[in-house]
Amino acid sequence: MSMDFLKSLYYEFLSHFVCEKIQYKIEGKCNQCGECCRQIRSHGMKNEKDLKIMQFFLPHYKRFFIKGKDEDGNLILSCIYLDENGKCKVYNKRPDLCKNYPAKIINFNGIMPEGCGYKIIKKDFKDYL
Repeated sequence: MSMDFLKSLYYEFLSHFVCEKIQYKIEGKCNQCGECCRQIRSHGMKNEKDLKIMQFFLPHYKRFFIKGKDEDGNLILSCIYLDENGKCKVYNKRPDLCKNYPAKIINFNGIMPEGCGYKIIKKDFKDYL
């Protein structure tokens, strides 16, 4: 088990209790393409074992399967509940993770999938002063 994965699991756990996190500005709107559900970027999950551990501790992760890896070796996940048009088959029963997407407060630098209607406006050092 890698240190990156342990940090990822730790941050996921803390995200339910920590009041202050890094905040980014989100602009745009959903164009209902489904790309956000086909290209879920993980942070610190590097292999199938890491995903299985996350699924054990956070059951809503059982809806995801491994689609590939990004340039840093982190897993790219996809949701099992997408239909051929990119629509959610269980929309009314989706977890908060999906309902709150894209989160305006995140623990690491978010990346939106190609074609997404949302855009993340990143803060630089001067924005924090």
